Amino acid sequence: MSRPRISIIGGGVAGLTLAATLDPTRHHVTLHEQTPGRFGLRTALGMWPSAQCVLQELGLRSLLVAGSDVSGGVLFDLDGDRLAAPPAGTPLRLVGRTDLMAALDGAVPATVRRVTGRVTDPDSLEADLVVGADGVHSIVRRHGWGAAGTTRLTPTLAVRGLVTPGDEPYGEFWGRGALFGITPVPGDRTNWFCAFDSDLGPRDVPLDRAMAAARDRFAGTAVPIRTVLHRLDPETTLAQRIWLAPPLGCYRLGRTVLIGDAAHAMRPNLGRGACEAMVDAWTLGRLLNRTDIESALRGYGRRRTVLSQLARTGSSMMSAIATTQRFPAARDALLRSLPLG
Repeated sequence: MSRPRISIIGGGVAGLTLAATLDPTRHHVTLHEQTPGRFGLRTALGMWPSAQCVLQELGLRSLLVAGSDVSGGVLFDLDGDRLAAPPAGTPLRLVGRTDLMAALDGAVPATVRRVTGRVTDPDSLEADLVVGADGVHSIVRRHGWGAAGTTRLTPTLAVRGLVTPGDEPYGEFWGRGALFGITPVPGDRTNWFCAFDSDLGPRDVPLDRAMAAARDRFAGTAVPIRTVLHRLDPETTLAQRIWLAPPLGCYRLGRTVLIGDAAHAMRPNLGRGACEAMVDAWTLGRLLNRTDIESALRGYGRRRTVLSQLARTGSSMMSAIATTQRFPAARDALLRSLPLG
């Protein structure tokens, strides 16, 4: 019996995880990536327990050992007053994005065929299964789901990057219509990120204008925020408007299936995007290793559709709470009253 042909479109976290999971003795795997080897800045990604399990199953536990934990994180308001801290024993590890991407890339079997270039017509691929792992602006989703798969632009501008370490506390600062975060990155850098409404973009956001907008938006806020923004380095800063994928009730259409941001792109507020992408890919890959494509796709739908959409909803709710325009005082009072730490 011939081995099924599986074409993965997208070589990001989801696509690499799936390619690393699939059994090369059972499948002919092709990985299509427009810009292979471009892993982005060495910012931090949160690995929740489900994603940690995936990394361990792929033999990449060393990433977790070298990562940072969040036990020292604190939640502040934008004036720097303490609101709350996560409970002791929060099981989140932070790993460097470039470290994660390089490790996943190295875990892909040498038998996987790699094709460099942009796929414009998924139907033209000679494959028994086409996997859309091509992110929030997924060509696979738009091609198969049509208007139902159209992305939505939010008013939120996200600016993030790396700076030299200082003595700033690790945590997040929540305010009216904006948030700012400071996290450690394994090594000798500090990761920072902020989000606020802006009309810059929507694509190819000018970096100098985004950095100036961030400084203006957070002028007069807590000292740690201002000292980080004073140390910005354009070489290690990124800016982009946030786009969201529509909620989908089914990730499968014919011989096509979606994973990761192509299926459920979400706001970054819960730090679940990369985790859910990895779990999608691991779940689908393991099912394909054990059974036929049709059964695997049904199992993937049962296991992942509802859970990933719940994570998507949760991230939107967290964003609304963190940046509420109408009730910041009530939010802060509630947080201070919670026995979180």
